[in-house]
Amino acid sequence: MRVYFDNAATTQLDREVIDAMIPFMESHFGNPSAIHYYGRETRAAIEKARKTVAKYLKATPSEIFFTSGGTESNNMAIRCAVDAYKLRHIVTSTIEHHCVMHATEALQQSGAVTLHYVNVDEKGRIDLQHLETLLASIGEKCLVTLMHANNEIGTMMDITAAGTICKKFDAIFHCDTVQTVAHFPFDLEQMPVHFISGAAHKFHGPKGTGFIYVHHSVKIPPMIFGGAQERNMRAGTENVYGIVGMAKAMEIGYDQLEETKQQIASLRDYMKEELKRCIPDVAFNGDVEGSCLYTVLNTSFPLNNKSQLLLFNLDMAGICASSGSACSSGSNQNSHVLEAIHADPNRVAIRFSFSKNNTREEVDFVIAKLKQLVGEPVTA
Repeated sequence: MRVYFDNAATTQLDREVIDAMIPFMESHFGNPSAIHYYGRETRAAIEKARKTVAKYLKATPSEIFFTSGGTESNNMAIRCAVDAYKLRHIVTSTIEHHCVMHATEALQQSGAVTLHYVNVDEKGRIDLQHLETLLASIGEKCLVTLMHANNEIGTMMDITAAGTICKKFDAIFHCDTVQTVAHFPFDLEQMPVHFISGAAHKFHGPKGTGFIYVHHSVKIPPMIFGGAQERNMRAGTENVYGIVGMAKAMEIGYDQLEETKQQIASLRDYMKEELKRCIPDVAFNGDVEGSCLYTVLNTSFPLNNKSQLLLFNLDMAGICASSGSACSSGSNQNSHVLEAIHADPNRVAIRFSFSKNNTREEVDFVIAKLKQLVGEPVTA
């Protein structure tokens, strides 16, 4: 048996998504910038997809721009906002995705901006009072870039609360929503946010396709030059079949949202309770009992001879998960997120992340293997 519990990294393509994409790989092959029939047909498909994405996010189509994914979208928001508004300060956190961390650090190293880090507690929760204090101390227009939900531990931030603080100080607010688009509802007409980002492969769409939402009040330059695509905002021939697939995946995700959320949350809770019942001294990283992704369970096991190569042994047992350990067990790289929340380095962290395709039978299989790899079940 092979079990896939690494859905926060990428998800399996839905069959309906593949079916929607195939015509644009075969017969509908025109360049959407061409003015003839074949070009007009693919251009129409792109604009239809744009309307679909905008509809489900409660945005306008003119605020949606297609990209290669979350990394490009996040870089675009950060770098172009700094450029457009001549910003000298960025407020962020130490638990952001590497694409945000490295983009902001590069701007600081170039001398363009000064970075300020908002406090994060032991569960990965952003200190919004400290955010307000930071913005008051900076005293000028700046960029705030904070993620909606952490990809490693799942802890979520209140976008509206953070955005309201940013609005009070006239800050530009960018939120990395890669883990939450098509998993949570958005109303961008009401949310006080200037940029959000999405990646299709996080919600059963194709890899290499994403989008950036840019609020209509924000005017930024393009990050990629060379053509007039995406209304002069993102040069390069569009990934037509990827865009079509992403729109279809978003449609499925939102049309089935409540049913899927209940199914996945139930599965996650079942695994959490089974781990507590069966595995001695198991713990969890993140705000697991509070505001947290229902798709992520970051588990923590004591470091011993059995657990030190746990991720490797899980893989050998047919179980796909990911590491988030602050120690270097089975990996040469530490987790900056677990270090930032001061997780015990003498424990092994494994992230299990779920999708609608997972089952209780798979959870039971994993629990049985963990009993062998970590320790014996607790007896009553």
